[in-house]
Amino acid sequence: MEKVCKFIEKYHMIVNGDKVIAGISGGADSVCLLFVLLELRKSLDIDIVAVHVNHGIRGDSARADEEFTVKLCRGHGIKCVVYHENVESIAKKRKQSVEEAGRNVRREAFEKTFREEQGTKIAMAHHQNDNAETLLMNLARGAGLKGLGGIRPVNGNVIRPLLCLTRGEIENYMEKNGYGWCHDETNDEDDYTRNRLRHLVIPVLEQQVNAGAVQHMNEAMEQIRMAWEYMEEQTTRVWNRCVAEMPDKVIQIRKEGYAGQPEAIQKILVRKCLIKAAGAEKNLSIVHVEAVMDLMEKQSGRSRNLPYSVKAVRNYDGVMLKREAEKSDSGQYILKVPGITEIKELNLTICSRILEKSKDFSVNQIPQKSYTKWFDYDIIKGNLTVRTRRPGDFLVIDSAGNRQKLKSYFINEKIPADKRDICPLVTDEEQILWVLGYRISSACMVSDKTNRVLEIKVTEEKRDVRED
Repeated sequence: MEKVCKFIEKYHMIVNGDKVIAGISGGADSVCLLFVLLELRKSLDIDIVAVHVNHGIRGDSARADEEFTVKLCRGHGIKCVVYHENVESIAKKRKQSVEEAGRNVRREAFEKTFREEQGTKIAMAHHQNDNAETLLMNLARGAGLKGLGGIRPVNGNVIRPLLCLTRGEIENYMEKNGYGWCHDETNDEDDYTRNRLRHLVIPVLEQQVNAGAVQHMNEAMEQIRMAWEYMEEQTTRVWNRCVAEMPDKVIQIRKEGYAGQPEAIQKILVRKCLIKAAGAEKNLSIVHVEAVMDLMEKQSGRSRNLPYSVKAVRNYDGVMLKREAEKSDSGQYILKVPGITEIKELNLTICSRILEKSKDFSVNQIPQKSYTKWFDYDIIKGNLTVRTRRPGDFLVIDSAGNRQKLKSYFINEKIPADKRDICPLVTDEEQILWVLGYRISSACMVSDKTNRVLEIKVTEEKRDVRED
């Protein structure tokens, strides 16, 4: 308890008069968090409101967790707000994994209660093992310095008082004090990436490399966070010298100021500019940052298409970032990735989502339907668009990169001449990826080396999904 109190004090997490909204699932970590807050209440004038989310997945087990949590809170005079959600249904509607939908549902419940109860802090029960798993996931998937900093102890009004403890320390504390908790049996399964890291990777690091591996990873993340914060401060100092913000989220990166910055600061500047121009962050990666940096070295007039319909254009002052309309004058429709794009002129609705390739992936999982296709997302260059054919169009027809003219493909497939000029094509900025209803390019096919899968599903009418 003393260790946690010092950690809370170090990061100024809780002060007199705070109203803390605490996420309590009934598991060991969240129940420990509740008892920490109850202990703090003895010395600080704080109010506590618990939030419990029943995900509607685990049936009787979930109901038992809910009953346990409500009874525990009632016994200590704590208000408990309970939410009942159907996370599997929400995941399908939002085109998300169940894991991602569950995270978002919990966050939304915390934020709703925070507003309604006029809270000042949202307390979550993440600990050092959670943080180590996050670091390994970010390393494996590819992350910048910010991502390698892991979970922050304080992020706005969200606090994590247990981030100084390992899972073992939490369970020892609970057992020593005779506190009970619920066990979520889904944590024993290896269906999720985080669970596989928890069961298969971290135990090897602790048993065969260093028993203090989790603690050392957390110490390293703290140093990385400090380095990142320093670099962000430096970036903020030079922002006005390097960047001009214009109406409609148009961002001009001035080469004169940009060129004088260290490369590390240049990358942060470009990423911040991309986020501002796009109005989103999730699918912006180092590939897109480097594309803008590379454009800075090109001649005026060159451009690159980027996610979220952002176009980077080299001009005399540097690089301008701006969002384009979904349809350009050339009859080209920019796809929302991820998201849903309606093209009324073609009577098409196109749903795009990004999937993490599962551990037990096999080619048999790849959809064989004419109007649902998978692509290697990390190979795709710039924005995806839907258009009709143009002179010089080609398809990559094998893994060796051999090409076939689109005109020849139409002839070989006996596609009627009157259909060829109106056949929709999904393209990136370099080539055709998919002749809609027919074949896809071999250049972006999913393989054993794929990390992220882009699924594109085409619907002819909003409520009539093609299944062929």
